[in-house]
Amino acid sequence: MTSHFTLDGAAPLDHLGVIRASGPDAATFLHGQLTNDLALLDTQRARLAGYCSPKGRLLASFVLWKNSPDEVMLLCSADVLPATLKRLSMFVLRAKCKLSDATPDVQLRGLAGPSASTWLADAAPQTIWGRTERDGASVVRLPDVAGATRYLWVAPAGVATPELPPLSTAAWRWGEVQSGIAVIEAPTVDQFVPQMLNYELLGGVDFKKGCYPGQEVVARSQYRGTIKRRTYLFLAGAPVRPGQEIFHSADPGQPAGMVVNAAALPDPAGGSALLAEMKLAAMGDGSLHLGAADGPMLSATDMPYEVTTEAAD
Repeated sequence: MTSHFTLDGAAPLDHLGVIRASGPDAATFLHGQLTNDLALLDTQRARLAGYCSPKGRLLASFVLWKNSPDEVMLLCSADVLPATLKRLSMFVLRAKCKLSDATPDVQLRGLAGPSASTWLADAAPQTIWGRTERDGASVVRLPDVAGATRYLWVAPAGVATPELPPLSTAAWRWGEVQSGIAVIEAPTVDQFVPQMLNYELLGGVDFKKGCYPGQEVVARSQYRGTIKRRTYLFLAGAPVRPGQEIFHSADPGQPAGMVVNAAALPDPAGGSALLAEMKLAAMGDGSLHLGAADGPMLSATDMPYEVTTEAAD
């Protein structure tokens, strides 16, 4: 694949944005809206979570953390932020919670590799999804990619940025795809229940918490054995974009899956890495093609965590 390429340095994350929820009811309000448990979240951990429609389909996905007991930050794809902020705001009602777009007020950097760990020193979180602070910035440990440690660095405007080798946003986005953590972007809004994106495998769904929009559908999918689609990692020799359909050679008349995220390979040979949500039945014999039954062929590659390819009974 791209074994010679190493993620190392700091990358600007202009494709991401941040919603700030502030006030004494911020965590309580979000607890009733998202797929994960915010009631027990402290300032030392970050979490993956989804925001669903009443039909259980993801409208947005977040990495979220608390800066303080009264302030929660939600990182999401920038192209879904305005609509998500507007929709969430409709349900605040009498809760003591103010929602705002914090993107203009913060700096977002992805830090990776030995140089990042050295620069962070004692401030480097030791566990995945651990959160620390350094010079007023939040630092969240993200899952490793290709042997490289990765961190999210979020600081108020004006704080000095990390003095690290420059890393391109394109290279960082390749790492995001390689991590196996799917992110909802504008072309894939309202397409997937969380399990289709493996969110319950990644700790992004809490089945013991109370109600939230779409909770009954999500729970039914889990406990009635109706999970027949999962997300997998592929390589393609062509450009790929989120929302593109994928077809199986044995069933050219209907799509077998959809691209969730994609990134160009940081390799002179070109090509793309992609996360795609697929019918489990399509992951056996035959070939998979992008856009049409005669489109560019996809080759499956290993996910960084175990995903079943067998449909539930």
